Amino acid sequence: MADSQHSSSGKTYVNSQEFSSEEETSEESKLKFSEDEETLIIRMFNLVGERWALIAGRIPGRTPEEIEEYWNTRYSTSE
Repeated sequence: MADSQHSSSGKTYVNSQEFSSEEETSEESKLKFSEDEETLIIRMFNLVGERWALIAGRIPGRTPEEIEEYWNTRYSTSE
């Protein structure tokens, strides 16, 4: 039994490493918006400006911070 517990804890360790990489992937996927979401963000931004909470209210499952980060990484005008 000790060996199976050791094996089990080895799997947990491996899963923990996998979880870390999944967590990073999850973080990246948060900034992946569908084409419909992108279109809505652009249209809403043109109407209300940088009112991220108002825009997020129109996109279920998105936070104002995600939308602002997405906007800044995608459409930032730092020239």
